[in-house]
Amino acid sequence: MKPPRLQRVLRLVHLLQSGKGYNTAALARACGVSRRTIFRDLELLRQAGFEVVYDESEGCYRLPQARLLPPTNFSLEEVLALLALCYELGTERGLPLLQAAQTAALKLESSLPERLRQEAAGAARALHIRMDAHNPLEEGRDVFQQLLSAYGQRRAVRIAYDSVAEGKIISTRLHPYCLFFSRRSWYCVGRSSLHRAVRTFNLGRIRKLELLEDRYRVPNGFSLRRYFRNAWHMIPEPGPDHRVHLRFRPLVARNVAEVRWHRTQRCHFNEDGSLDFWVQVSGLWEISWWVMGYGDQVEVLHPPRLRQMVLQRAENMVRQYRRGEAVRKEAPSAAMKPHLGGRSRRRGPARKK
Repeated sequence: MKPPRLQRVLRLVHLLQSGKGYNTAALARACGVSRRTIFRDLELLRQAGFEVVYDESEGCYRLPQARLLPPTNFSLEEVLALLALCYELGTERGLPLLQAAQTAALKLESSLPERLRQEAAGAARALHIRMDAHNPLEEGRDVFQQLLSAYGQRRAVRIAYDSVAEGKIISTRLHPYCLFFSRRSWYCVGRSSLHRAVRTFNLGRIRKLELLEDRYRVPNGFSLRRYFRNAWHMIPEPGPDHRVHLRFRPLVARNVAEVRWHRTQRCHFNEDGSLDFWVQVSGLWEISWWVMGYGDQVEVLHPPRLRQMVLQRAENMVRQYRRGEAVRKEAPSAAMKPHLGGRSRRRGPARKK
């Protein structure tokens, strides 16, 4: 059911004055209507005297006014969500933005009515969030702020980057397109002069950063979704996508099915309790390591190339462990080793007096 028009237009104003910038497709999704309806609502705002600005360089709409509406009255659910997220994640000292979120939560809490503040504080104590292992970026906080500033000014930067692929420190001029956090660390996606293409850089590996005077523009059609295509995580490989078919044994089948691992995944439970899992991915390298993590509880049915990759790694593991066992059997035990520097228990011939 579509939201009432007044409620939808107020929601539209909130989005446009946030400063983030939205295109019509994003506004339509956020408001739960069609793009045609959004165009009509934008025109209604213009007729009402709102200065709706379209930024051609980014392909998005904004309201340049600092504030058009008074602060919204928060519900208990909204306050609880903000406080729980900001307080819990704000303790992750190594992640940029989270400490600032905790500070914002303190300001929000101090401005709430007494009764609402007490209710929210009591409920928040029952909520806890545990993050996965991640790169704390203790030394990369300045890098994060500099990249964020460079993006805001659309100024290029020169970075010294500890590249795993090249196996050395490289230097490149970078046009930052966006910053994003994914699972373990913060990353910057942008055009690299060295590679003459858009690349992903881990902020934890940037050793030096210099802000340049060169200006740049983010391409109109750029988006993270388009850049990553259907990568299993964040490393798309050249060439067409691969249709992967896996079969998980009953022991792990439900655990796999309960998680949304990829936006293209499909699952089907078999009569014996096993799970058939299909996914369309742009590259096999990343998903191969995920498959390996389930050991003998999963089998690759398709494609043959992925099956061979997993088989080869499994054989390498077997050889590695067998070689280690052989070395341990051949090595003398600690009890049998001579005690250097101490008195030997074996007695030599008696000395003549």
